[in-house]
Amino acid sequence: MQAVNNVIVAIILLMVIIFLGIFFDIIGTAATAAEVPPFNARAAKKVLGARQAVKIVRNADIVANFCNDVIGDIAGTLSGAVGAGIIISLTNELGRLDLVLAGAIMTSLIAALTVGGKAVGKSVAVNNANNIIFRVAIILAWWENISGIEVFKNRG
Repeated sequence: MQAVNNVIVAIILLMVIIFLGIFFDIIGTAATAAEVPPFNARAAKKVLGARQAVKIVRNADIVANFCNDVIGDIAGTLSGAVGAGIIISLTNELGRLDLVLAGAIMTSLIAALTVGGKAVGKSVAVNNANNIIFRVAIILAWWENISGIEVFKNRG
């Protein structure tokens, strides 16, 4: 029973890691697709998050690189490691499991969920770029107010 619980927890962790990779990919894609003028108007009215949204869009290359590439690579590496751990645990418990076949199936499932999720996410990101960036900017503004750390300090 303990091994089953560990495998279940590992599967949940795997899904969270895959979801985070997709989530950050959506943010990175939305940053490149969003437009500055609506945020400039909100910033002039001192709307919470508008100034951060302008900075996100003006620094879309950096945001996209961090969200899509850095976080995406980390999520990919972690999901592969967790997937391998799940297969090893199942092989140890079940004994009759073909390690190579199980590994190939797990790799295929992880890749399908990641690639499929990112494909759907990119469509959502492009079609809702300004809304997504504004929501991210509100969270960023909240973080900056609490921590006092400005994320895009010295950047337009």
